[in-house]
Amino acid sequence: MTPTLSFEVRAEHLYIHVPFCARRCVYCDFSIAVRPQVPTDEYLAALEGEWAGRHAETDFDLDTLYFGGGTPSKLGGEGVLRLMDLVQMRAHVRPDAEVTLEANPEDVTADSVRAWRRAGINRVSLGVQSFHDSVLSWMHRTHDSESALRAVQVLRDGDIANLSIDLIFAAPANVTREWRRDLDAATSLQLPHVSVYGLTVEPHTPLGRWVARSDVSEATEDIFEREYLAAHSALTAAGFDHYEVSNYGRPGQHSRHNWAYWKRRPYGGLGPSAHEFDGASRRWNVAPYAAWASSATTQRDPGAGCERLTAEQHMAESVYLALRTTAGLALDAGERDAAGRYVEAGWADVSRDGVLHLRGEGWLRLDAIASALTLLRSR
Repeated sequence: MTPTLSFEVRAEHLYIHVPFCARRCVYCDFSIAVRPQVPTDEYLAALEGEWAGRHAETDFDLDTLYFGGGTPSKLGGEGVLRLMDLVQMRAHVRPDAEVTLEANPEDVTADSVRAWRRAGINRVSLGVQSFHDSVLSWMHRTHDSESALRAVQVLRDGDIANLSIDLIFAAPANVTREWRRDLDAATSLQLPHVSVYGLTVEPHTPLGRWVARSDVSEATEDIFEREYLAAHSALTAAGFDHYEVSNYGRPGQHSRHNWAYWKRRPYGGLGPSAHEFDGASRRWNVAPYAAWASSATTQRDPGAGCERLTAEQHMAESVYLALRTTAGLALDAGERDAAGRYVEAGWADVSRDGVLHLRGEGWLRLDAIASALTLLRSR
């Protein structure tokens, strides 16, 4: 049995995984369940069972609540209302809490948005990925560019102003795509938030199999770097803060939920593959939906694993997470000398109070810089 974590302090952040999707995208390695009809009753019963079995005594006083997936918008308006009813029976959601729903454009209708607002959703992360129809088709997305633009307008008309879109860059060379056109489309929408992710090849995905057979060649490092820096340039010029490796937000409109992760705050996690952290240990659930639901419905722990972090792991995570955001990493005198080479290369700046902040070029080298500074700090 996987241990239940001990939230010795009030838990202010909660992630709930809703795995349902209309189809699997070519790059997707997340825990999803493709269903022609979403089994809302079954899912909510399992979620209630997991909550009763693992978190009956947890004091959730939520500053942020995040419904991720999968595609939570597949629950529709009524399903999201029922999901929020379940949450509010077992947790206190603060009046000013950030409540985020991940959505796909084809699920956004005036009726669904009205229901989401009644449920308390005040932020939507919209999975756009590209404004090129040919790219969306290659990705196996279930929407086109016109429906993405329409969804943005419907959300705004429905009083969800706190809106983010996801875009994916570094598509394979054989996929015809003008990345700058996607960036221009995003900036023209005057959005409060944009997330930009490089396409990664995971082995157990359609894309992974295509690459293994040499049917597709992934983007070169030069293309990855060029498109990443193009996003940095275009979005910062449009008034966004590049506040984390992959995230851009206008001042005051950064993702509060994600900041909790990066600051290593305790957070709960429910649903298939969901992770949670109590400040000392991290646990995670089984990923397949059927296995999770079978255990959770009967209040058996659906956990797949748990680890108590060592002092070295805490230090490594602290260094890495600080460097991936604009918060930066506070350096001691010895570390400032070592960090000088990153400043000289144009990858970073060090503030007067000795905090190392990576630039766009430095974030491209985040893993290597974090590893070097962690090794220096551990000596």
